[in-house]
Amino acid sequence: MSGSRNNKTDLIFSIYKDIRTVFKLKDIALLVGEENFGSLNQKLNYYVRTGKLYSPRKGIYTKSGYNKNELACTIFTPSYISLEFVLQKAGIIFQYDSRITAISYLSRSIEIESQTYLYRKLKNELLINTDGIDRQVNQINIATPERAFLDVLYLNKEYYFDNLNPLNKELIYKLLPLFQSKILEQKAGKYF
Repeated sequence: MSGSRNNKTDLIFSIYKDIRTVFKLKDIALLVGEENFGSLNQKLNYYVRTGKLYSPRKGIYTKSGYNKNELACTIFTPSYISLEFVLQKAGIIFQYDSRITAISYLSRSIEIESQTYLYRKLKNELLINTDGIDRQVNQINIATPERAFLDVLYLNKEYYFDNLNPLNKELIYKLLPLFQSKILEQKAGKYF
């Protein structure tokens, strides 16, 4: 009996010791070396019921006070935070929007604990290309302002930007060939 108690303690200790705050079942299985997904799922559900872990969405487990950006990148994989969220943080657009906007393999809007996560679909070749994307150790992938600018131009027919000064024009022209779009090149050219 004390052996199973130790395993449970080791499991929760391993999760809280990890730098990440959001996990999928397979992430936890790799973290603790568990091959039996059914057993692991039962243990995790126990921790959710007892309040030691949270499950904001089926198949996703979080620590209390989890990082919402990390959750945005975990809900759909692959994905990266981009678009209005990044442009707003960089001071390129001024309109406040509380949504976390991301690029993924599908378009969806999801609300979890009063936070809206908006995903826009981008073709696979662009989605998996990591140029202009900052990949952080805690599973957060976030576009540079230049990549977010190009993502917005690529996905929208028209868009208004309040302040283009923070953008690095050289980096924009370096990233443009990724999109393989003459229309996008023309749009970007109009701004610079």
